[in-house]
Amino acid sequence: MSHRSSVTTSYTLSDFDFNLPQHLIAQLPSDVRSASRFLDGTSSLPVDRIFNSLPSLLQAGDLLVFNDTQVVKARLFGQKPTGGQLELLIERVLPASTSGPAHQVVAHMKVSKKPPVGTVLAMAGGSSQGGFEAALLGRWPDAQGALFLLAFSDEPFALMQQHGHVPLPPYIEHSDQQEDESRYQTVFAKHPGAVAAPTAALHFDWPLIDELKSKGIETVHVTLHVGAGTFQPVKTNDISQHTIHSEWYSIPSNTLQAIQACQQRGGRVVAVGTTTVRTLESWAQTQQTEGDTAIFITPGFQFQVIDMLITNFHLPKSTLLMLVSAFAGFDHMHALYQHAIKNAYRFFSYGDAMLLQRKKDHA
Repeated sequence: MSHRSSVTTSYTLSDFDFNLPQHLIAQLPSDVRSASRFLDGTSSLPVDRIFNSLPSLLQAGDLLVFNDTQVVKARLFGQKPTGGQLELLIERVLPASTSGPAHQVVAHMKVSKKPPVGTVLAMAGGSSQGGFEAALLGRWPDAQGALFLLAFSDEPFALMQQHGHVPLPPYIEHSDQQEDESRYQTVFAKHPGAVAAPTAALHFDWPLIDELKSKGIETVHVTLHVGAGTFQPVKTNDISQHTIHSEWYSIPSNTLQAIQACQQRGGRVVAVGTTTVRTLESWAQTQQTEGDTAIFITPGFQFQVIDMLITNFHLPKSTLLMLVSAFAGFDHMHALYQHAIKNAYRFFSYGDAMLLQRKKDHA
């Protein structure tokens, strides 16, 4: 991230670029979830901690909000009738419809030559070899869409569980292993539908959650099914021209009641991860408790719900780096990232975490 004066209010893409040594990109999770390093960025000077120190940094009456989405085995391999190999990454499973084919999904497709509409793909060897079929129905969400609409020959979640692979991020270099099935998943994952983990929550284990509750710190959940677009870098130097990906979210009524009660008693609403921020700030703008959000949070955004944020370290030029810069202040984030690199913190999904406090003046 290039240094900018705190009086500057407009930022370009190059402001969110930084050089990250390759060896700092975490390829494996820490041995113990809550033993990751934890950068306390709540004051002007960074403090190096361990993640299980979180209870000492919060107060009775604070409220932690988790994203309880469940990562599905969304990466599937198959072939065209011509024998050409292909890979699908399922972005979302569509609700059952009274019209059209059953078992519809939306997917990214990696293939040398895109097959024509109507092609039936043999996935995991096809049904003759214990796999299944996927019929290509067209593009999504419209004829110019970048994603593909397909109909599976059976229930999609069951087929992914049986034949799919854990959709590890593109910067993790090993293929998915048995450990990834548990570690690229939060301990409280409940609602299947994500193709990427809400990574800040990967640091929580049950002993830590129990300790937080024993201190009078409440926990509630939202659901946002994280899409593959979370890894897409912004490509326009004028960041206002970027169109962010859309993701589905849902907020239970008891979560909204808990937030209101927390605010009334003077507690702090602590978002665990950027997906929770996007969910709750989307609700604050629209009052919709369920639906799709394409909220794009950049410096200058006025936060209405979140007081503190637990988050991992994000990709250069990413929308998530822009979000955390909007939340904690651009110059402060620049200093924290420089400290993290200098002190060899581990970056991205399997990496370390940081604790941030909302900047009041949004410089």
